[in-house]
Amino acid sequence: MTTSIILDVDTGVDDALAILTAALSPEIELVACTTTWGNVDVDTAARNTAFVLDMAGRSDVPVARGAEGPSDGRTATFSTEVHGEDGQGGHADTSFVPALADETAVELILRLSHERPGGLHLVAVGPLTNLAAALEADPTLPERIREVTIMGGNFLAPGNITAAAEANIWHDPEAAQRVVEAAWTCTFVGLDVTMRDMLEEHHLGALAAGGEIGRYCARILDFYYDFYRGETGRRCAGNHDALAVGIAAGLATVSLAPVVPIEIDTTHGPNRGRTSADLRSMHRGWPAVDGARHRVVLATEPGFTDRMVGLLADAAVPAVAR
Repeated sequence: MTTSIILDVDTGVDDALAILTAALSPEIELVACTTTWGNVDVDTAARNTAFVLDMAGRSDVPVARGAEGPSDGRTATFSTEVHGEDGQGGHADTSFVPALADETAVELILRLSHERPGGLHLVAVGPLTNLAAALEADPTLPERIREVTIMGGNFLAPGNITAAAEANIWHDPEAAQRVVEAAWTCTFVGLDVTMRDMLEEHHLGALAAGGEIGRYCARILDFYYDFYRGETGRRCAGNHDALAVGIAAGLATVSLAPVVPIEIDTTHGPNRGRTSADLRSMHRGWPAVDGARHRVVLATEPGFTDRMVGLLADAAVPAVAR
């Protein structure tokens, strides 16, 4: 059985790996990509998304442009120090002209939800602005979405953009809170697991020794590794977005994911963007919590990143990256 996914991205380096994983995995039907701001501006994200899909021979996947900045109207800020000015570690094809969908991200999500009610899994790996806007446009959307998986949050781990908050949630906490409040089931894949499932130097070597797609991934990861060396003390990187895709599609095995109440801190103090989950039941073996419906992934089995790297290194499809 395949998992049919709409992938909402702010395509920097780790998003590119997630898109390629979704596009090339036989267990996944990548139905569409929607783009938002975050790692880079939304136009750069849209170009990068369309480019990596084209590289994978998947230009059939529609790409829709979405939000330009936070839902509360604040000025957007980007993470170019992590992903490069072009979002691809200096290796984007800036001359590439993307063929984007005529619809906005919200319009595409809503249309597909009506065409395929109950059959779609929304996977969001950037700020949640597009999902919140879709909910505002049609509050009945959760009735037609099978599940939502979010790369975001930090529950027992420290933040990565502030001491309290993970970047995707911090960028638009108001949107994240609206998504949490909606009547659907969300699975949060946060820093608790994405900073344990690491891309290491031997993964970079395997990609560099692979085909055109693998070599492209190695080039963009080289910049990413340099940033993470300042964070971890060695050249490596968290496998953030692709792990969320893997968990959504059952390609990565979850070993601990309690269903607990979740709240997002939308204040403007030092805890802005904190993802607060009621984890007190851990001392009683994680019994069911009344009224809770969202899963927090706290542990995964090893092996997904190795399998992902093998998939990308071995991919033999038309490529445009040089």
